Amino acid sequence: MAAIEVENVARRYGRRWALAGVSLTAEAGSVLMVAGRNGSGKTTLLRVLSTAIRPDMGSVRVAGFDVVREREDVRGVSALLSHASYLYDALSARENLAVLGISGDIDKLLDRVGLLARANDVVSTFSAGMRKRLSFARVLMQNAKIVMLDEPYGQLDPEGFTLVDNVIRELRANGVTVVIATHQVEHVTNLADQVITLEAGRVC
Repeated sequence: MAAIEVENVARRYGRRWALAGVSLTAEAGSVLMVAGRNGSGKTTLLRVLSTAIRPDMGSVRVAGFDVVREREDVRGVSALLSHASYLYDALSARENLAVLGISGDIDKLLDRVGLLARANDVVSTFSAGMRKRLSFARVLMQNAKIVMLDEPYGQLDPEGFTLVDNVIRELRANGVTVVIATHQVEHVTNLADQVITLEAGRVC
């Protein structure tokens, strides 16, 4: 079964087409890498898949759900790591996960991303790399069937790179579909089952 089906999708910002006739399919439990330069449409594609924005043309189904007509269903089975962290600076790392209202071992998850020692510290004291780790923990806490990662290696040190690699492998082993938009093409190629490259909003 295809976890993601994109057919002739287009999305415009003003007069500029960020996506123009994009079609792709990702099988359930696979890792899809979306490569491309800045402005090629990678982030826009992930935002369409996650229902953050609507396509202007074409159709998209995620886990069998239409991203326009069945938006809440898509959000119930997917999770997005975006450029913006959307963290609460005044709350601690532990509180940022607890506020999601999802059952799970928060301390175990914080330990998984290397933040257990800072669990009670407010996020305003965190470095960019620590914020990225906490955002990653929040995505993992959702136990989604489809996980979308937009530049997951950004702001991370080599240890953080290893963390992301290991998590991607674990997600895939558990049957989770992973979509990675990244500049780290050579690094991610060995993790991916499928690679597409965008150029000016088109698959090239």
